[in-house]
Amino acid sequence: MDHYDVIIIGTGAGGGTLAHCLAPSGKKILLLERGGYLPREPENWDSKEVFGRERYVTTERWYDKHGIAFRPHAQYYVGGNTKVYGAILFRLRERDFQGVDHYGGVSPAWPISYADLEPYYAEAERLYLVHGQTGEDPTEPARSGPFPYPAVSHEPRIQQLHDDLVNAGHHPFHLPLGIDLDESDPEASRCVRCNRFDGFPCPTDGKADAHVRCVRPAIKYPNVTLRTHVWVQRLETDASERSIRRVVAKRRGSEETYSADVVVVSCGAPNSAALLLRSVSDKHPSGLANSSDVIGRHYMAHLNSGVTAISRTPNETKFQKTLGLNDYYWGAEDSDLPLGHIQMLGKSDRHILRTGAPWFAPGLALDYLARHAIDFWLTTEDLPHPDNRVTVDRQGHIHLAKTYRNAEPHKRLLAKLKDLLGPMGCHQTSIPRWSVLSQQIPIAGIAHNCGTVRFGTDPRRSALDLDCKAHDLDNLYVVDTSFFPSSGAVNPALTAMANALRVGDHLLERLGAPSAPSRLADRRFDAPGAARDPRAGPFARGSH
Repeated sequence: MDHYDVIIIGTGAGGGTLAHCLAPSGKKILLLERGGYLPREPENWDSKEVFGRERYVTTERWYDKHGIAFRPHAQYYVGGNTKVYGAILFRLRERDFQGVDHYGGVSPAWPISYADLEPYYAEAERLYLVHGQTGEDPTEPARSGPFPYPAVSHEPRIQQLHDDLVNAGHHPFHLPLGIDLDESDPEASRCVRCNRFDGFPCPTDGKADAHVRCVRPAIKYPNVTLRTHVWVQRLETDASERSIRRVVAKRRGSEETYSADVVVVSCGAPNSAALLLRSVSDKHPSGLANSSDVIGRHYMAHLNSGVTAISRTPNETKFQKTLGLNDYYWGAEDSDLPLGHIQMLGKSDRHILRTGAPWFAPGLALDYLARHAIDFWLTTEDLPHPDNRVTVDRQGHIHLAKTYRNAEPHKRLLAKLKDLLGPMGCHQTSIPRWSVLSQQIPIAGIAHNCGTVRFGTDPRRSALDLDCKAHDLDNLYVVDTSFFPSSGAVNPALTAMANALRVGDHLLERLGAPSAPSRLADRRFDAPGAARDPRAGPFARGSH
């Protein structure tokens, strides 16, 4: 059994970013990925294959609270779900780290502040090539500096939409986009500004995903090893029951075991919880690191809707995902409570619309709709509840129980968008974007999931401490969106990436390896009136 300094299970936004952080340390690091490399092939940009036949979605089946099987929209590849994400990389708002009242209840406060995470947000934005423009978004949190790259420009129809919104008194802004694009020098760019960015793999590597930006450079170091097609089944402790002794996995039908001084679980919120729940022992009968009984609980997945508005004039846009609107993030003139966020989706075509249209819908009608479509994605915060949870059965299958309890603001947000359609030059009637919002999406659409292994200061109410180390074990960490106590209403990927860098600094210190000098610069950030990390002391800035 090979022994390593660190084993990282999963290569997505959390695990991939952490590997990039630790790789220069010289420590012996093993990356374990359940899948292989997503193939680079013509079908990457074929909407019929990607959406209609779900070519890159797992064939695995999970079960809902009624025991009905469904196919989760998960991608098991090097880079995880970031291989097909939309690469919209928002920071949580400063107030998201505090307790917030909602129609459906209270969103709990985080045990760290925005100021603790801000330097890592800035570092993650540089790492993932985030393009944006400061000062446009009225909810934008305080920043230690501007975006590292200029905002991606709007194409003419989206610029007109922007101008119409401004004329109606709103505050649209350029979305923060992780993309390898230099509009002043297209020859130097990997992105070609196609209409196959959002929801598609990128064969040109123009999308800033965890594989391209983090895993690929990390494995160039001789001390870093990546093993693909390794599905970790359980973690086993030593005699003390306080330390992980073995990582037990299946690889192409055979069992393999590994060991490390530190084990990091980064499988995504449902799968990280499932792995810990499968890892039972005499000392941990309800699952590993689960003395609090919170593992698997408080599952969150944003209330998301895809809406296609029908423009009165054709929409010739190719790269549509450049505009956002947060005017209703904290409320509206008729609502003192938060509603959520609106952003553009990738451009529809007939095959994307076909996935949810009636079987008898004529192709010419779908072509017309696609030519006139302007596509929006609406997000409302989901609230944690202990009964929304991941469990596993005796065969190890994942069961996901989910009931949404904050639906009222999402209905209001949809109504707000409908009211905007006229001023935006669209027909008042919109249609659901079924390719992203089907009857199963509330349970099967897991792109924004989080919260199943929450962190906190009280071991009775959280599974992880502030460094995302398990309270119950000495060498187990969880570094993905599982640690979220609340979800906010913006895309969670950048927060997972920033936190991975924060935990990475802690692990470098634990392992006796120095941080790279360039990563130590400009770590101090003090937001006005910001609460500090409750541990205070020399590590209060998250510089560990």
